[in-house]
Amino acid sequence: MARHVALITGASSGIGAEFARQLAARGLDLVLVARDEARLSALAAELREEHGVTAEVMPADLVDDTQRRVVEQRLRAGVDFLVNNAGFGNHGDFVDLDIEAEDAEVRLNVLAVVRLTHAALAPMIDRGKGAVVNVSSVAGLVPGLPNPTYGASKAFVTSFSESLHEQMRPHGVRVMALCPGYTHTEFHARAGIDTSSSPDLLWLDVEDVVRAALKDLAAGRAVSVPGAVYKAITVLTRLAPRSLARRTAGRLRRGAMKV
Repeated sequence: MARHVALITGASSGIGAEFARQLAARGLDLVLVARDEARLSALAAELREEHGVTAEVMPADLVDDTQRRVVEQRLRAGVDFLVNNAGFGNHGDFVDLDIEAEDAEVRLNVLAVVRLTHAALAPMIDRGKGAVVNVSSVAGLVPGLPNPTYGASKAFVTSFSESLHEQMRPHGVRVMALCPGYTHTEFHARAGIDTSSSPDLLWLDVEDVVRAALKDLAAGRAVSVPGAVYKAITVLTRLAPRSLARRTAGRLRRGAMKV
């Protein structure tokens, strides 16, 4: 009997690597995608040793059309589980940011998610089962934080996933957006974001984020928001007038920039 296969992007660290560990512990074979081949190979070796799974390493920069299409082709061959985790955020005022870096951010956070999801879904529909988790962010629910392009890209991912959740339900395929808040990964350091003043209660452990995501996916949720604090923030944001949420986010951003 063929084993289930999960393809995970951004698998070399953080949430992607933790998805790999938790899915391997459940007996899924893996296809690990990221730019850093050395880190992917080390993770693959670890998971083969600990869980006896197959772990294929697929180095790729998903901003690059040619490299991304290789991953799309692998997805069209069929996987049971896709985790679109690869993404990044530039930090600063939009007008001060390099437009090429912003373009790359949109291509990775939005275009790659759309194209990889599209490639994965047809084989899943044919089999009548499968799952896609698109890693979004609480930042997509709060206008203005941490910057317009990143927040908008994640708002897209959440809306896109919610719509697909409904479209795919009759086919037995589950689609979910995962919207974590501050999580102990390399993301903020890479983006140049100073989080030293962020309260401890806002921080989540990556193990808990992925564990909550898999639980919510099994429960059939369209959106997973790990952590009680972020669940409350999400509810309040949706209940508050959008103009109030926008102005509050702006004041928080301006205050953070003065720290």
